Amino acid sequence: MPAYVIAGIDVHDGEAYRDYVALVQATIEPFSGRFVVRGGEHETLEGDWRQHRLVILEFPDADHRRWYASEGYVEAKAIRQRASDGSLVLVEGAA
Repeated sequence: MPAYVIAGIDVHDGEAYRDYVALVQATIEPFSGRFVVRGGEHETLEGDWRQHRLVILEFPDADHRRWYASEGYVEAKAIRQRASDGSLVLVEGAA
């Protein structure tokens, strides 16, 4: 069953965030991950969604949560955390 990492991000350092974007693709490939949504326009239909950037990654299964703690993602994650604020969740897809 697929699993998704959903991120709501507010970028406060665009230059540094571009460095993150340049690195992150190579970190998800070893885990067979792919971007489903990568910062496109979005509209809040209900609630109080405040983040300006929405990202959804898809992995083959939840075991690929290892990506978040992977050696390859450590550098990229540190850049993202310096350049932005946000929340990330891992959710299993429907069977």
